[in-house]
Amino acid sequence: MTNISKEQAVKWIHFVRKYGPIAANDSAYEEHTRRAAKRANVEPFYFEHPFLEPVVRSLTVASGRPRSVILTGTAGDGKTHLCRKVWERFGGEEWNGDDPYMKFGLDNGMTLHYILDLSAWVPLSNEPWPADKEALLHLFCDSIYCSDVKDIFLIAVNDGQLIETWKRLADTQNVLRTRKLIEDLLVEDRVNQDKVFLDFFNLSRSSSAQLFDKALESFLNHEGWKLCFEGENADTIEFGDQSPIRRNFEVLSDVHFQKRLRSLLELCDYNRLHIPIREILALLSNAVLGHPHCKDGLMAANDVRRILQEKTVSKASIYNNVFGGNLKESRSDAISVFHYLKRFRIGYETTNHIDNILIFGGNDDNFKDAFEKWILCDQFYGADESYKKGQQHYLESSEENEDQTEGFISSLVALRRSLFFKIKDEDTTEINLWDLSAFSFAGEYLSEVVLKVKANLSVSRPIIGRIILGLNRIFIGMLVASDDKLFVATSSHFTTAKTSHFLEDNISVRLKHGEKIEVVWQNDVPILKVWASRELFCDLELNLVRFEFLSRVATGALPSSFSKECYEDILAFKSQIFAMLICRNQELTDESKSSLSFVPLKLDSNGTPVTSDIEIEYPSSFS
Repeated sequence: MTNISKEQAVKWIHFVRKYGPIAANDSAYEEHTRRAAKRANVEPFYFEHPFLEPVVRSLTVASGRPRSVILTGTAGDGKTHLCRKVWERFGGEEWNGDDPYMKFGLDNGMTLHYILDLSAWVPLSNEPWPADKEALLHLFCDSIYCSDVKDIFLIAVNDGQLIETWKRLADTQNVLRTRKLIEDLLVEDRVNQDKVFLDFFNLSRSSSAQLFDKALESFLNHEGWKLCFEGENADTIEFGDQSPIRRNFEVLSDVHFQKRLRSLLELCDYNRLHIPIREILALLSNAVLGHPHCKDGLMAANDVRRILQEKTVSKASIYNNVFGGNLKESRSDAISVFHYLKRFRIGYETTNHIDNILIFGGNDDNFKDAFEKWILCDQFYGADESYKKGQQHYLESSEENEDQTEGFISSLVALRRSLFFKIKDEDTTEINLWDLSAFSFAGEYLSEVVLKVKANLSVSRPIIGRIILGLNRIFIGMLVASDDKLFVATSSHFTTAKTSHFLEDNISVRLKHGEKIEVVWQNDVPILKVWASRELFCDLELNLVRFEFLSRVATGALPSSFSKECYEDILAFKSQIFAMLICRNQELTDESKSSLSFVPLKLDSNGTPVTSDIEIEYPSSFS
């Protein structure tokens, strides 16, 4: 292969860097990457946006009135890219200008108005509305309430700017209606409303895990990688067997690695932590090219020779890069995907057994096999010479050397992170995979809760019992051992007291007289549903954090970092249940009764709640 081909490969890596967490103009990201692709003479990464077909269907209803569309979401959700693809679907010519507004006639005789970026199109907040722009938005407001019109719209805008724009419009009946409509659709997370010809798509509601699947396939299968890893380039220093770029690409191509990384993104989804398309592509670029000793923390092809000479290949570890470990902390914290993934604390959480393998495995026969299996066999990101020196100093030196110790601890973090991705499912009996994270019950949450309720199957009785046990211990404030009933107790004054000594009521876990407690799938997340009767129920979104919190409370191992926010969440849920029980029992209340009952609650030696009624007679008269 000629030198030109190598230059093309170098240009390809330079292009991939443009998707990484570099200091680029984020507000013009779509245009930025398109221009970079043209300069490199390559195609940008492309995959079909999950909302493409729904948007096209809305604008081209086969029978009846086509509907206008608003696309909203956070920056980086792919609104501009999606608009361009819709434009191409309708046969529009390439959109090269800077004007965010265009229009053209459809085959059905209607006019489609495009506002590619509403915030860039409207005047600044301190400037008056141009008459033509104000008239166009008034036309939009009028058109969505009329069945016989010739204009439909596709408008893209970030959600915060959407509401602000409509607040600035002069009040008319339809502007006021539209303002209320937009707020309702946003708050209620709905696509449309009856008798309104508008579909509202919030791209931030798309699944990050599903976006990851599409982005990963596009990233790995791009023809650009063949320039690097096929032909004569495959034997060069930049792209050969010793290249960390090549090694990271190979690891990213491994199905087991993909499964582990996807599980983290899936857990983000169930915690309502959305990761936009732009940041998923930044994650993939950073995973392959990350190295802290390179410009912007990303390798260019020309950096590889220096990295090999300096023997810092281990610092290019993909296992560290996926958490932004190659970036300055201020930079990684400012990027949602790395900020969210770091919340799992993978690399910082551990057990004695795991650290015994990593620290003593090279010398202790009890841990030697595991050390060789997971660490030594990895010639790239295992125990390199730097790690071994740090390990020896850590074990043998009687003098404290802060720099050496800090370097060894950093190496330990990176190795723990690599373990999280290397441990196979069949090895989890030896090492509990999720002990390497802040969520030791995360694996169970995915396999025994999410997968089951999504398939309309029941969550197992032991897991439901553990959730109820955790709730009871928080609701009562004592070490309750009961998991077949949910006890709602109060102090003498408050439902939110830390310890509650008076039982108000209880709810059976198993179906009994309309009472039951179950986990169901609702709005794309597991929901704990507590039924007080056939008509009355309370819902608690059972996200990962709450599941972990309740499980740890039930098993008696709760770190302080979990407690405050989760504790207040559960007490708020208790208040909802308490109000529901009052509503249920109101019909049974006899206002003319002559006594007041209290039910003191205590625990026996086994932790089982024990109650006894105390009845106080009202005096016959008050004088």
